[in-house]
Amino acid sequence: MEHTLFCLLLLLSTHIYSGHSEDDDGQAKAVLTKHPKPSQIFSGESVTLRCTIQRGKVTDWKYTWSKDGVDLPSRKHKYEISGDNISNSGDYRCLGKHIGNGTYSEWSDVVRLTVTALPTASVKMVTTQETLYSGDTVKLQCVISNYTDWTYHWLINKERLSSQTSKTTTISLSDQAGQYQCQGTRTRRPQNSYLSSSLHISVTTLPETTLSVYPNPAYTGKTVTLTCSVGSDSGWRYIWYKDNTKKVVTLSGRHTTTGATFTISSAAESDQGLYWCQGEIQSRSISSIISDPVTITVKERPAAVLTLQLNWPQIFSGETVTLRCDIQGGEKIEYAFYNSGMSVYTKTEPEYRISPAKNGLYTCEGLQKRNGLKHSQTSNAIQLTVLDQPQAVLSVSPQWLNPGDSVTLSCGVKESSTGWRFFWYQTVPYTAGLPSLSERSYSVEPLSGSGTSEDSYTLIPAGPSHTGGYVCRAGRGDPVYDTIYSEPQFFWSGDPQTSVSLKIRPNRNQHFTSKSLSLSCGEKGNSTGWRLKRYREKAVESGCGSNWGSIAGSTCTIRFTRKKDSGVYWCESGSGEYSNAVNITVADGPLILESPAYPITEGDSVTLRCTNRNQETKPNPKVDFYKDGVLIRNETTGEMTIPAVSKSDEGSYKCTSIKVISPESWVTVRGVTPGPSTSVLVGVVVGLVVAGVLLAILLVLLCRYKKAKRFMLQHNVLAPPAPEDQPGPPTGPRIYPGPGS
Repeated sequence: MEHTLFCLLLLLSTHIYSGHSEDDDGQAKAVLTKHPKPSQIFSGESVTLRCTIQRGKVTDWKYTWSKDGVDLPSRKHKYEISGDNISNSGDYRCLGKHIGNGTYSEWSDVVRLTVTALPTASVKMVTTQETLYSGDTVKLQCVISNYTDWTYHWLINKERLSSQTSKTTTISLSDQAGQYQCQGTRTRRPQNSYLSSSLHISVTTLPETTLSVYPNPAYTGKTVTLTCSVGSDSGWRYIWYKDNTKKVVTLSGRHTTTGATFTISSAAESDQGLYWCQGEIQSRSISSIISDPVTITVKERPAAVLTLQLNWPQIFSGETVTLRCDIQGGEKIEYAFYNSGMSVYTKTEPEYRISPAKNGLYTCEGLQKRNGLKHSQTSNAIQLTVLDQPQAVLSVSPQWLNPGDSVTLSCGVKESSTGWRFFWYQTVPYTAGLPSLSERSYSVEPLSGSGTSEDSYTLIPAGPSHTGGYVCRAGRGDPVYDTIYSEPQFFWSGDPQTSVSLKIRPNRNQHFTSKSLSLSCGEKGNSTGWRLKRYREKAVESGCGSNWGSIAGSTCTIRFTRKKDSGVYWCESGSGEYSNAVNITVADGPLILESPAYPITEGDSVTLRCTNRNQETKPNPKVDFYKDGVLIRNETTGEMTIPAVSKSDEGSYKCTSIKVISPESWVTVRGVTPGPSTSVLVGVVVGLVVAGVLLAILLVLLCRYKKAKRFMLQHNVLAPPAPEDQPGPPTGPRIYPGPGS
């Protein structure tokens, strides 16, 4: 509408002026001026356009303004344009209409106006670190794209920092975060830049420092490591303090640092004390909060003492032993046991039970429970030497019995060891289900009263058979550890038994080698079921016919005697009965003593012969006989006869001839054993003797009585009795006649 009106006015003005005469001055001209003159203005600036008509006064005209061909609302001769809006850029012109006559002036020339935005400012952080701490410094730069003659202004939290006017500024940060901005000014247009957007800078509180020490307490000579931690940020350098926070630790050969660790090598008591640490970033002059103090204690590592929990020095195969490790102090630790340096057992208990015991050199030490590091010194070493399972050793005293003798069994262990309890057994024929000896020649039955610490046992054999076999063994510990059974030991009687007896041919104790010898087990009415046994070199042997000699019925014959056939021989039944025993000596020398193989009864005659191996061709010219080592007789016949032996003749005999000595043999003498008829005779004799003695005593007493009575009558010592009917004696003294009246 306005544009249409404008066109009509333009046509009208043209028409009016076209009717003027040439004398007229012509159509008035509008002149458009601008102040300031530059055609370019910047945001924030303003410009004034002034429209001047060459005729008349300013007030005579009404003005029309056009921008880019579009009427503007203003009708004043001045038009104010602000640079705040870039859209104000364009081509401007003006036109006047005379108020009085309504004539129009010509349009002014076009004035082009350009509105330009101010240069943009931005804050750039030159410092590269990601984390900024209170007290840190940061370098900021204000960047303005156009021009170079700027004066820079810095703002923090919208407050200008009057002292900062450089393009790059260094700011020391406070504990508070901040919004940082910048702006440029210049003396020429444009005189300002835009205010930059805000750069937010966060300030982190100084980090706390943590100090850890391991191990603590530490032991003399060991390594101690201190570790300083300042969060996860890198780039920290660490400072270490001792005794106070101003005394920096002096590094030396024993004190070194690597990164966040401080190492004390070969700790000494002088290293004890308070320690702190602190982190710093030297390039930024930043230090962390100093750590809390840690007290380091350096002391001697506690001693470990290893003991063997045994009451005896020797250890045998199969035994259980216990090692105990004692360590001073009350810390909760683990106990480690080693065999020749190799770990074999680690527990919280101080005892190591080894079952079965093993050879080795054992030590122990304490370990810290939380990390397995060494806590104590290494203990003393204990050498465990495990011996083979021992065998008990049994001795019997006496081995040859007289009737009524008691027997003492003595048991020991071959090695000189202690702590044993002793168990006693009697040998019986091998029986399945009973404990047996290794070669199964005998089973064993325990004796009452076994299992004590007494190493001897006394028994009195019962019954007529005085031969018996016994073994022992020892045990100790918990559980009980047993030795091997002893070899069976025997005691014997040479007396022939009523049930069975051993007969020897020839009937003597001593025999030459390379001769024949027969032994037979004889039982009244039965000779079967008996076995011949012999004991030599501390072992029992059986097996005539397989190992030695040949057997025919109940007789064993050794056709070619050897020295090793020496020993004690007896017979055993399957039910455990024993015969008498014979001690046989087989001599390989030129001389033997022939003596009875069985005990001799008191009163019997006995002949001992000193026999040369070549007796038939070279008889002994002269023989000396010895009893118990004492010369008792010289004989030229080679024989010595005792007509009636007594108990005093019992003993050990030998003979010599031409400086050759026979082996010794024991001659046993038994007292007379009274039978039933003898007992009656003895009773009668004793009775007669007693009666005779009593009769003699009575006769003697009677004779003496008669003699005394006669004497007293002759001397009136006694008066004859008065008759019963006569009066009694007169009173007063009675006078008896003297010897001469």
